[in-house]
Amino acid sequence: MLRTALLAVSRSATCRTLVERTPVTRGLVARYVAGSDLDAALPVLHDLTRTRLVTLDHLGEDVTDAAQADTTVAAYTRLLAELDRSGLADRAEVSVKLSAVGQALPHDGEKIALDNARRICAAAAAAGTTVTLDMEDHTTTDSTLAVLRELRTDFPWVGAVLQAYLRRTEADCRDLRHAGSRVRLCKGAYDEPASVAYRAKADVDRSYVRCLKVLMAGEGHPMVASHDPRMIAIARVLAERAGRRAGDHEYQMLYGIRDEEQRRIAARGDHMRVYVPYGDEWYGYFMRRLAERPANVAFFLRSLAGNS
Repeated sequence: MLRTALLAVSRSATCRTLVERTPVTRGLVARYVAGSDLDAALPVLHDLTRTRLVTLDHLGEDVTDAAQADTTVAAYTRLLAELDRSGLADRAEVSVKLSAVGQALPHDGEKIALDNARRICAAAAAAGTTVTLDMEDHTTTDSTLAVLRELRTDFPWVGAVLQAYLRRTEADCRDLRHAGSRVRLCKGAYDEPASVAYRAKADVDRSYVRCLKVLMAGEGHPMVASHDPRMIAIARVLAERAGRRAGDHEYQMLYGIRDEEQRRIAARGDHMRVYVPYGDEWYGYFMRRLAERPANVAFFLRSLAGNS
């Protein structure tokens, strides 16, 4: 119930205004967001890439006009140029939400998002790195996979994200397990109806393992996005059974979560990639992180009470 409520308010403009105006929020947000702009995020990036790989997300979603989408593209172009300039393109890639580059626009949204994503992919190719398309709620899945197919015509390395709590995902994994394909498998962070998604944790976990088996047995590059020690252990066993080496699959975790475990995975020789968001449009991302971690909700509410 708490998770459902938090995910609901993540789309509320009124709640967003209240949370953003609360001074204590910034301190908690800093645990999960690397900075309010690229300049602030760069020290985090340089530190992380000493021991781990990184994927960077310029925060933003559900843009309401084409100009805003263009601004997001410009931010990614600048980010990719900086990765090239600083020599970090072999350690860092970018993650892009299609709704941040026009997918949700009322007229030709998918086409606009495709064109804008192409611009980002071209900048990534010039820098010598890659792009992964983030997945959002289930209503965008078909559109996102359609854009992915189009992008891979010119940029076959574009990565996809699949969410294990969706009932369709095992089949999508089978479609995307081919050579050259890069697939980040996560559990899913949106509040989806039972008609399209597993709601019970045990069912989501079982789906995650089924999907892992498909991806690890395939010819692509699985990206295991989980903080769950059990899922990580299962992934490692499946990778060993499939004869995989460190460079043909990787583990991924969010910035600010289980940092010591991230270091441990990297130290044992596996590829460990950290999902690093930055930017002012942090509200939706932040609320989804609260929904995933009840302890943070309690901390946040205590902080609000102490500052009221």
